[in-house]
Amino acid sequence: MSRSSQEAGAINATTARNSLYSLVKLVEEEGRTTVITKHKVRALLAPLDRFPAARATDAFPAHVLSTAQRDFGDLVRLAAQGQPQVLLRNTTPVAVLLPADPSLDVPSSDTAAHPGAATAGGAVNSQGNQDRGSTPRRLATLGDAIGSVLTGGPADGPTFGLPGLDAATGGLQRGKLTLVAARPSVGGSLLGLAAARKTALVDHGVVLYAASGPNRDDVFRRIISAETGGEYARLKQGRLTEQEQRVAQQLSQAAGDLLMIDDGSDLTAEDIRETAPHMEGLALVVVDRLQAAHSARLPLSGDRLPEASQVLATLARTLHVPVLAIMDSDDPILLGLLDADVTLTLAPTEDPARVQVTVAERDFGTIGSAYLQPDLVHARFLDAGAAPLERADSPAELGSSAAPSGTAAMELAEAALPYTSGGQQGIPAALTRELAAWRSAVARGDQGELQEILPSLLQAAATVSQWPDTHEGHRLANALRPYGKPESADTAVGAGQPAAAGVTAAVHAPADNGQDQADAPGDEEDDEDGLRPGDEDDEPEGHVFPALKILKDAVDRSKMHPIKVIRKEERASGPWPLISEHMDGEPRWAHPDITVTRAPHIRENGKRVRRDKIDVPGSFGEGVLCLIDRNGSFPSACSAVPLAPNKLLHTGPLDAYDKAGAGIYLIDIPEWTRTDVPHPLGRIIDRPDDDGRVWVTTPHIKQLVKLVRDNHIGAMPTIYDSWTGKTNESLFKPFYEATRKARTDLVQVGGDSYKAYKTRLSIALRLLWPKRPSQRSPFWRPDWRMSMVAEASVRHWSVAFRAVQEGHQLLALRNVDAAVFWAPDGTAPPTYRIGTSFGEVKAKFVQPGEIIPEGDD
Repeated sequence: MSRSSQEAGAINATTARNSLYSLVKLVEEEGRTTVITKHKVRALLAPLDRFPAARATDAFPAHVLSTAQRDFGDLVRLAAQGQPQVLLRNTTPVAVLLPADPSLDVPSSDTAAHPGAATAGGAVNSQGNQDRGSTPRRLATLGDAIGSVLTGGPADGPTFGLPGLDAATGGLQRGKLTLVAARPSVGGSLLGLAAARKTALVDHGVVLYAASGPNRDDVFRRIISAETGGEYARLKQGRLTEQEQRVAQQLSQAAGDLLMIDDGSDLTAEDIRETAPHMEGLALVVVDRLQAAHSARLPLSGDRLPEASQVLATLARTLHVPVLAIMDSDDPILLGLLDADVTLTLAPTEDPARVQVTVAERDFGTIGSAYLQPDLVHARFLDAGAAPLERADSPAELGSSAAPSGTAAMELAEAALPYTSGGQQGIPAALTRELAAWRSAVARGDQGELQEILPSLLQAAATVSQWPDTHEGHRLANALRPYGKPESADTAVGAGQPAAAGVTAAVHAPADNGQDQADAPGDEEDDEDGLRPGDEDDEPEGHVFPALKILKDAVDRSKMHPIKVIRKEERASGPWPLISEHMDGEPRWAHPDITVTRAPHIRENGKRVRRDKIDVPGSFGEGVLCLIDRNGSFPSACSAVPLAPNKLLHTGPLDAYDKAGAGIYLIDIPEWTRTDVPHPLGRIIDRPDDDGRVWVTTPHIKQLVKLVRDNHIGAMPTIYDSWTGKTNESLFKPFYEATRKARTDLVQVGGDSYKAYKTRLSIALRLLWPKRPSQRSPFWRPDWRMSMVAEASVRHWSVAFRAVQEGHQLLALRNVDAAVFWAPDGTAPPTYRIGTSFGEVKAKFVQPGEIIPEGDD
């Protein structure tokens, strides 16, 4: 097929953005190239074969699809100017944006991917595709590869200095990213420190220790403790013996310039990538640590980790040094997203004096195992020898199905690898999660966990109507056969019935631990969880607004006898891991024709934050920015938020939304072609699963029903899965009424009384879903919390949409309470009521390009 015949007709950037996932799928499956226009510039959405250098994601700007969709207009403009933009699915390049105008020069694929590279002896120069550039790509001969293997070897890279672990891993391999995965308190950071100590103090190699958790004093104290046997807790108090002081001086003299610690604030993977090449003789990079829970203070945390992992892996390959990153979680789904070359998983054993380390390579699965003796008093591990590689070879009673041998368990684990690694698609995301858990349990030889996983794995497999017609698909289907007929969702959990004994939906996707916002508007950078020890206590007698007491009383008075706290042992299964902060539906949207930039700003209290500035093109005419700030969005949403007071049951696929139920629903993302208003689901659409589906709460389902009824959306999306219970819209209504009355009384008073009212109101609503395990609370209902926030988002979007329908120009919709309109006449849209009560707004007016002030409510 000719190149021109593969190019689809030109489409504008907005249409392409809304259909980006579909267009990328056509790029991958059919090699289709699409011309995309934005104003007077044009770009190509093209397959990687069109520009092979795009596969080297360190050479060009790279963006995961969700981020690319959000910033698509800017990416098209940059590509059209000759700056290729790589699109990623997780960490894998899948497409590239290139200039459509052939007069614009694009860097050659070779010089871009390998700047300054010279042809080495034995290399073969490619003569094809000379139109890509004058410098041919380097191809290594088989002789080069064999020579490299023979002159290298297991001892070629740094080691941990722990013989059993070094035997299991073969040392830290140059050019590869190794991930140490361990839950907090297991001691994952100590393995990074062991490798750094061995490399710098014994092998005299240069180490870059990037500390995104401990500071440099912590790192040095741990080194002294490990080297001298001094108690780390005592050293933290600054009490060193004379011997320890002498050792510290000796270490400083012997390796003072070999171990370089970067504990700077806001440490990013890009910072590490920029620093490492300037360190002469670099032998090892240690990153301590990657944090699973989102933290506004730590860039190496939360949903930024997959991109950070990709940067670190590229750094390892580029400098040909091992990069060792410490991860504070052993969740198999999260580890799969990070896609490290080698993963070391630490797990406690029944013997508290031993920790087992399982070694796995991305392409081969488990390759080794070792035991370590934790010596946490002295901040180190001691060697406990190599562990046998357990492969679950003994027969086991697995659920109610037949009891196949461990060979069948291993075959299923290996057949699952192409899907759990992301190399193959075509099965439901729920099944992928169960298979990842299965692989992890097989690697550990944990028969009990296999027995727990099997029922939910078979239940997920029962939803597959047709297996992928590929070698991998046939192998996976055959590997499931020894376990009997998969149990359907209907028979596994009947409507209104709890799961049968031993059947747990072992969904291992981590709940999003990102931080949420309070009722008062602000930036994510401003604080984190917002909850502190003691917040869960009732307010003292005579408090200006005992919000928590009122909220607990409102729930306790319900005749439906709500379940306020889901037991801890139930939280890792069922619907709870499926609920994340991204289900709030916050818009976080700006009109595609305006420019929004972040600018530093200093509050009156001296705290540095970042605020928005909006520049409006001249085509909008004369006018000012009208800033809308909604009063009490969250407590106002409590007036009628649909939720299930009792436990959510697995109700599976639904033919239609049932008004009698509330909960969470798995749906397709409905098509939204308008560019003057954000998608009704807000940021929910930024994180679809492999099938392009998202989980939403009841407020958004009801919103979609209304939009379909009013012909703004063509058809109601299919509900592929659901967890629901009997609905109630008045559970929080007494709390809303008390909050509204108190506001009316206190808003005029202002001062400390009004501030105390807002503080306790925010704390009470945050306590519906405390994020930190150490935070006590009378509640643990993430579905209640996210339904309340989603209801606020829906109301915020709906009022803005009505204003646009009446002819007003929406510039931005921010969070759940802030909107920005273009006001040619200097007035607010009449769809908003100006005032201080709930449901009313404050309006401010600023000139384009000025700092947008934060809300004051």
